[in-house]
Amino acid sequence: METSKNNTSDLEMGIITIIKVFHKYSRHKSSLKKHDLRALINNEMSNFIMKIKDKDTLDKLFADLDQNGDLEIDFKEFISLIAMVTSACNELFVPKQP
Repeated sequence: METSKNNTSDLEMGIITIIKVFHKYSRHKSSLKKHDLRALINNEMSNFIMKIKDKDTLDKLFADLDQNGDLEIDFKEFISLIAMVTSACNELFVPKQP
């Protein structure tokens, strides 16, 4: 899909970026293995999620995301991570009421 930055909204650019980042780490195989997920989180989300340093943390997160139990994170499963992080971070961007 070709898009022009001139007529693409900020939200649309965000969606495009999420898709591109997923495919970058899945190496265009449509799913992430554990090491792919760790690299994606540590390289692309470290301002919102602590870097994953230990195997137990990665195993727990992976099991929570892998809804169909195929030992891979497909795009729909990945989007649930994006939704959880976005929801959790929302308060950081809401202006404080006096």
